[in-house]
Amino acid sequence: MLHCGLCVKECLEYLRMEEEIKTIKVTIDNITIDVAPGTTILNAARQIGGDVTPPAMCYYSKLDGSGGKCRTCLVEVAAGSAADPRPMPKLVASCRTGVMDGMVVKNITSEKVTDARNGVVEFLLLNHPLDCPICDQAGECHLQDLGYEHGKEGTRYQFARRTFKKEDIGPYIQLHMTRCILCYRCTYVADQITQKRVHGVIDRGDHAAISTYISKAIDNDFSGNMIDVCPVGALTDKTFRFKNRVWFTKPVDAHRNCTTPGCCGKATLWLRGEEVFRVTARKDQWGEVQSFDGKPGWICNTCRFETKKTESWTVEGITTISRHSVIGLNKYKTLEMPKETVKAVMKGTDPKLLMDIHSVSGVNKPDTHLSELDRAAKSDDFKNN
Repeated sequence: MLHCGLCVKECLEYLRMEEEIKTIKVTIDNITIDVAPGTTILNAARQIGGDVTPPAMCYYSKLDGSGGKCRTCLVEVAAGSAADPRPMPKLVASCRTGVMDGMVVKNITSEKVTDARNGVVEFLLLNHPLDCPICDQAGECHLQDLGYEHGKEGTRYQFARRTFKKEDIGPYIQLHMTRCILCYRCTYVADQITQKRVHGVIDRGDHAAISTYISKAIDNDFSGNMIDVCPVGALTDKTFRFKNRVWFTKPVDAHRNCTTPGCCGKATLWLRGEEVFRVTARKDQWGEVQSFDGKPGWICNTCRFETKKTESWTVEGITTISRHSVIGLNKYKTLEMPKETVKAVMKGTDPKLLMDIHSVSGVNKPDTHLSELDRAAKSDDFKNN
């Protein structure tokens, strides 16, 4: 009887495990993929990647409860499931809608989605100022990317835009509420990774705004992570404001032994020469904080704001940046020279000889190396012709 009882227990455990690993099929833009039950349409599309993935301004996979506010991730469900293939009557938010077995979803292949996304972006830009030339978020702003892809040349809005005064909400962070799109990410960060949230959304409708209670300062150890999750330039790092453009800096992965509980100690340093201009958490291809050992890689304010010397960090290498990003310009891990084809075509003749290019310059004096001068080159440094 004991043996039979063990067999039944093992069988039940096997059936339970079999149920857990069962996958379902979903088709997004004519690409079929197997995903786990409970996966949202957005996360299923992220497994495919590329243009199939809808944009998301409010959803953040590391923050519970996020999503469903910006409506930029709207998709068309052409078939609800294999059991009920009827289409859903309206576009749905992919970040909050779970997939069903046999579901068929349209994103970039749907004209309805494109038209709706254009409208959503127009609404997001109604009150958003044209601050890109002076905004520190320029070059890595998700709204900037959306505006480029779905925005219009002009605006139909004829009324005065709502404006707010800049507000210092701590020693390190400045709030530009005029740029905010009310994605709520910063409030979720304060709720879930800090012990004392002192800011939130006040008022309603067109007057809704992110603020602190009676201008109370945010002074917890992880407040800087609100800057990382902000998809626009509403929350800016006061230690980095107007100091440099992100595409002029060189991002490198680095780590240090941080003693602050909850800090992973792994960050991205943004360098220009040997100077560290800012420190941020490491981000993945979706602009979200990377996970380490199954946990989000949040960093503390000590790492972010107070440790800005390269000798305090162990540099691992250049950060992987998307080739489509302006930040990735001229950032190479290794020097890859293109294959020389002229020499092969000219049957081994060196192309330098064809163009009369030699190693010795015929312009400046042979004993003068212009690159080694500690001053600007003068006429005396060149040959008199």
